[in-house]
Amino acid sequence: MTVLIAGCGDLGTEAGLRFAAAGFSVLGWRRSPENIPAPIMGRAADLTGSSGELPRIPADTDVVVIAVAAGRRSEDAYRAAYVDGTANVLDALERDGVHPQRILFVSSTAVYGDAGGAWVDENTPAAPASATGAVILEAEELLHSRRPDAVVLRLSGIYGPGRTRLIDSVTAGTAAVPAVPQLTNRIHRDDAAAAIVHLTTAVADPAPLYVGVDDEPADLADVLRFLATELGRDLPEPSLTESSRGGDRRLSNARLSGTGFTFTYPTFREGYRAVLAGAGVRHG
Repeated sequence: MTVLIAGCGDLGTEAGLRFAAAGFSVLGWRRSPENIPAPIMGRAADLTGSSGELPRIPADTDVVVIAVAAGRRSEDAYRAAYVDGTANVLDALERDGVHPQRILFVSSTAVYGDAGGAWVDENTPAAPASATGAVILEAEELLHSRRPDAVVLRLSGIYGPGRTRLIDSVTAGTAAVPAVPQLTNRIHRDDAAAAIVHLTTAVADPAPLYVGVDDEPADLADVLRFLATELGRDLPEPSLTESSRGGDRRLSNARLSGTGFTFTYPTFREGYRAVLAGAGVRHG
């Protein structure tokens, strides 16, 4: 049985390695396949081009993970990656007569708007506050219009090996500590990858949508104070800063947890301690 990772970057590669460890044959598509580690089979593929130019898909492909990333933060780049990329993968499946049992699309909680600090879950209406968030929502809708049984996993604030922006700001003494509460939601890359594998292989009848975050929405200042303590550094004085583009909301993982999924890093504390200890690597 084969798993196709369409968009085999850092997250896709980590998921692919976990599929391979579970006994699957894994095929990874990306522009630079030389960066895909064994045992994943890398193939050169530009998801934003023509579906006819994509590699052939093995007939025994049972799981497809679409984990694209835009080359830059613009509406056009997001449309090419998320909307065109998703359509091209679906077209290639039709071209090759392959009907996978599971298709999972890695999305973003950017499709939600500001909630004034309230809890947000899968039943909360999407209301993107940015053009790029609107494009991601369009890609979700395209996928479900063609594969109503597909699974969408909306992730927020992925951090982990090599994703050290906050750590670096604390180390450099440049961290912007908000003077007023600023809610943040996050998930460790390894838990995001594990959730992808779990939802495509261990859940008999998955819902069409899951929010992928850890157990604890956290005030950004609390996260920075924790990192400063761990690193033995002082933080700059709090200041009025622009609110996070993530919006003022508390994201709930109740539906994901209800499938039996368990987090290795249930809060930012366990996750950042692992990063600081050098656990794991970022994949090319």
